[in-house]
Amino acid sequence: MILIGLGGNLPSDAGPPATTIETALTQFRLYGIIVVARSSFYESEPVPRSDQPWFVNAVVRVETALGPDDLLARLHAIEHAFGRVRHERNEARTLDLDLLDYDGVIREDGGLILPHPRLHERAFVLKPLSEVAPDWRHPVSERSAAELLAELPEEARAAVQPLT
Repeated sequence: MILIGLGGNLPSDAGPPATTIETALTQFRLYGIIVVARSSFYESEPVPRSDQPWFVNAVVRVETALGPDDLLARLHAIEHAFGRVRHERNEARTLDLDLLDYDGVIREDGGLILPHPRLHERAFVLKPLSEVAPDWRHPVSERSAAELLAELPEEARAAVQPLT
């Protein structure tokens, strides 16, 4: 199972964050990425807390013939096409595409770490992930998204709400 986290908290040329994510998803097929399931959108407080606008987040399950490195390169190309500029960690952004899991591969060599090293700490990933892939288990801990989410502080879980 290949899982990608999507987020953004700044408008792009496509529109506000939810519209940017919707539009980016329509571009996946052009990059050899087929969306087979997608979560609802969620609003989440920036992590770490800051005065940035709140994020819109989602998770998709995809299929692709691309390997993990090529897939990540395509995700970065999509981010760039929607105005993503990387200057500082945790900065506001138009579009963020994170490769969360690639068929359970565990990898810590080089730039790409799998599974995503902080996904188990992020309610804004775990809530939509449990929606789109309820049977998924973390490749290292073997815990489900629902179990990982339940282990987070209530404050973290409460900071992620369905987008209305």
